[in-house]
Amino acid sequence: MDSTHQRVRELGVKNKIMSTQYPLPQTVEVGKIQRTKPKIKWLEPFLLLAPAGIWLILLLVLPTLIIFELSLVPGIRPGDIVNPGGITDYNQFLDFQNWRQIGKALVTNYTRILDPIYLQVIRRSFSFALGTTAICLILAFPVAYWIAQLVPQRWRNFFLIGFVLPLWTSSLLRSYAWITILRPTGLLNTILNSFGLPTLNILNQNTAVYIGMTYSALPYMVLILYASLEKLDKRQLEAAADLGANPVQVFYKATLPQVITGVAASSFLVFITTLGDFVNPELLGGASSMTSARLIYNQFLGATQNWGFGSALSMALIMIVSIAIALLIKFGEAAPKR
Repeated sequence: MDSTHQRVRELGVKNKIMSTQYPLPQTVEVGKIQRTKPKIKWLEPFLLLAPAGIWLILLLVLPTLIIFELSLVPGIRPGDIVNPGGITDYNQFLDFQNWRQIGKALVTNYTRILDPIYLQVIRRSFSFALGTTAICLILAFPVAYWIAQLVPQRWRNFFLIGFVLPLWTSSLLRSYAWITILRPTGLLNTILNSFGLPTLNILNQNTAVYIGMTYSALPYMVLILYASLEKLDKRQLEAAADLGANPVQVFYKATLPQVITGVAASSFLVFITTLGDFVNPELLGGASSMTSARLIYNQFLGATQNWGFGSALSMALIMIVSIAIALLIKFGEAAPKR
């Protein structure tokens, strides 16, 4: 018993010596630790956005501002001095009688757009864009539905890649390929003549423009619709069929409400893309298929060389596309109705 007490005392003394030689760190409450925050914390978002922001400012914002400035100068040509509204001396603003003249000069290029000849060109551009969007929607929806719902899972990526493959080539090469197919001695008429059918005169017509635009925009429509149709809730389709709905009613009451956001997004995307298309109307449409993009090209690089009017047309097209993008953002992100 004494030996046990002696052993306990020896261990106590030893622990006391160890604690004095090697003191344990004192515990500190976590809440009392003061962490210093970096002083440049507010700069982090700007540093992250700086590369893309500089790129957009230099290649999008500044060129757009330059185009807007040129649009305010009537009849400007290469080498002319840029004087918006014909202002040569800013003291002209002090005279109220000059304000009307200056304002009229500032909107000269924009009022010229209302000329019936140019309105017809803009109307034709809208016609091509809306017609191509409708054709793509009619063709793409069954294909996207077939890939998303009927094709086995292991084969879906294969068919999607097949639709994306044409996008790997230049749009210029695709248009020249259609010229080879649609010309009077091309592949299409050769096949028709072999069956004793008459030759079709499609090239340099509006029909050729629709074919080229549809071929270029169809993959985008298929991909976006596929992304929506892949998430289709089949239980709603089965419930509608059990309640006695025919296939047409099932489509309008159960299928379409679930994918309406995808339909809107793909339609707006195709419309925006085809509205400013230059290659297909230029190569496949001929002189009778003048569009706003070709008209702008003629004002800058054609024989007329009217940069002010071309800039006004460009700004009008930018505003139209901006409105379409705003609608795309609003309806493309809306929750589907259940």
